[in-house]
Amino acid sequence: MAAAVGLVAPACAQIYAGTNDSGAVVLSNFQTNETPDLMISAPPVPAPALVSAVATSQLTLTPGSTGAERFKPMIRQVAQETSMSPQLLHAVIAVESGYDPKAVSRKGAQGLMQLMPQTAQRFGVHDALDPLQNLRGGAMYLKWLLDYFNGDLRLALAGYNAGEHEVVRAGYKIPANRETRDYVPKVLAQLKRSAAANPNYF
Repeated sequence: MAAAVGLVAPACAQIYAGTNDSGAVVLSNFQTNETPDLMISAPPVPAPALVSAVATSQLTLTPGSTGAERFKPMIRQVAQETSMSPQLLHAVIAVESGYDPKAVSRKGAQGLMQLMPQTAQRFGVHDALDPLQNLRGGAMYLKWLLDYFNGDLRLALAGYNAGEHEVVRAGYKIPANRETRDYVPKVLAQLKRSAAANPNYF
């Protein structure tokens, strides 16, 4: 419950981009010498509006469409409700489930954003295979992780994959397990593609 309380604070999910000395693309939630360009900016949502929207908003899927386009209106709405980047949500969903709302992993993760049962319960998701509930729960968890790791997108993504305790145990670094070390760059690469394809998403 304490974690959920922190989620209603107004915030603006921003992602900056740039290149380092070796020419590699760098993404960050902070503007630095390596990341001078604002790539994604999600507008802040007042706390009461967020609570009301999460509790009452009724969203529907776009009929007759598939994949990213099918869930685009829902992702946009949840991104606005939670002050998250829709491109970031798209990137996570693409890597986690490939937009399959009924996906279930061998470890028991479910739905679009592959929520584990304990994470779903933690963020008020009663039916993890319901696309809207799953998306909201995943967005809220990702937002919590960004706050917890002081806006460090790489650590937030590592926490989403391995759990925040594993990131802490690794000394606030990406854990050494291969799955997480592969996962983080996959999502960042997908995010770059999503942002390039949809620069004016909002």
